[in-house]
Amino acid sequence: MRGAERFLLLSFRGVGVSGPRVFRRVLVANRGEIAARVARTCRRLGIETVLTVSDADVGSVPARQADKVIRIGPAPAADSYLNVDAVVGAALAAGVDAVHPGYGFLSENARLARACAAAGIVFIGPAPETLEASGDKLAAREHATAAGLPVLSGGHVGRAADQDTQPGPSGQDASSPAGRETRPTGHEASGGPFAALAARIGYPVLVKAAGGGGGRGLRVVRDPTELTGAVAVASAEAGAAFGDSRVYLERYVERGRHVEVQILGDGERVIHLGDRDCSVQRRYQKLIEEAPAPGLDDDLRDRLRAAAVTLGAHLRYRGAGTVEFLVDADRGEFYFLEVNARIQVEHPVTEAITGLDIVAEQIAIAEGRPLRLRQEDVTLAGHAIECRINAEDPARDFRPSPGTLSRAVFPVGAGYLRVDTHIQAGATVPPYYDSLLAKVIARGTDRSHALRTLGDALDRCVVDGVTTNLGLQRAIIADPAFAAGGVDTGYLGRWLADGGVGHG
Repeated sequence: MRGAERFLLLSFRGVGVSGPRVFRRVLVANRGEIAARVARTCRRLGIETVLTVSDADVGSVPARQADKVIRIGPAPAADSYLNVDAVVGAALAAGVDAVHPGYGFLSENARLARACAAAGIVFIGPAPETLEASGDKLAAREHATAAGLPVLSGGHVGRAADQDTQPGPSGQDASSPAGRETRPTGHEASGGPFAALAARIGYPVLVKAAGGGGGRGLRVVRDPTELTGAVAVASAEAGAAFGDSRVYLERYVERGRHVEVQILGDGERVIHLGDRDCSVQRRYQKLIEEAPAPGLDDDLRDRLRAAAVTLGAHLRYRGAGTVEFLVDADRGEFYFLEVNARIQVEHPVTEAITGLDIVAEQIAIAEGRPLRLRQEDVTLAGHAIECRINAEDPARDFRPSPGTLSRAVFPVGAGYLRVDTHIQAGATVPPYYDSLLAKVIARGTDRSHALRTLGDALDRCVVDGVTTNLGLQRAIIADPAFAAGGVDTGYLGRWLADGGVGHG
């Protein structure tokens, strides 16, 4: 459907020239599989795509697929994909209507959202204020407690520690901008004030970065003598990764499951698209995701979904987002973790069981249209599981494996199988970015069916030229504990410690 046809369709539905905008050209400010994924929906909607690339990605598959390519800088992400001025400059030069940031990089950057607005360009994502509220984890905790969601006991030094199930303000300024650079004092960095807070929370505790995620700035502390070092390392790691060295403490849950809820909002109304389980992780990096989360009782599942919608309404959320929770497997309770104010890597499993195109919904909302769905319109059918295929070596502590691919073969299977990738034989895997090569997604009438389909698909995948985690993923899918469903976030570590390493 080309742009003119879409405009006529919108007009027929009562949306004319005085109503929402119709995007005709969108800048995709990202790389890899998500750049290819966003461009695919844009093509289906008749929207021209402009792709920003670094020097390392000029010859990439997404670059060849885009209608136009603009180089924005050298290979290092700081000089290209994280350069707000370069991205906005490219958007202005290309005359685009909107910018889609994908995930990672600048996807949750309030400065980019504001710069786009100042340039008369639509940012396909939440409002800058929402990005600030969700991007700063201390501010997000504040909003969660204000909305009535349970949070783990903890907080920042100098603030009153929150209670597990009695929400209350932590004292953190909810308006503090995400990503601001602050340095802890020498006493704070030494872990001194943290010691009293950790004692009140009770060991073990988790040291967490306030201004970012992805497993950076996270340390589990089981003994008070380890706290000083953990705070210093986590603070330094967070500062290097996010330009924000603040850290805070939370009670550590020994047997926790990572369960999240996909939401859509138009700034007035919020709905959910079901839940996902992302508990198979290595160093807090997700490897396998599935929808719906297996093994949850109906009451707990309903409360999780309702909590996500409540928080979304509190934030007047606009766009696609994910509310993440930690489910305490021993207590049968859940606690708010964070909001990811962007599309998630694992969004395909939700698309598989709902039949929706989440990128298309993002675009429709960004065009200014109200939600096209009511909650009762969302139907969840079957089960879907996704495996991330990464260029890394599980046998060498998941060391990245850049290089040139000599062979890349992925299976096809109408209806029950999907592969999102940006690679092919001859492609280069650069050392500068995330090691994700592809996502293999299997859908089934139930979880057993999805597992069988996924196992068969992984057996038919071939990637040569770099070391991958294909063997590891095959072994996990075949493991009886995973097949039973409901593993916790410590599952992979225990499995690897028992010698269950695979490589491909």
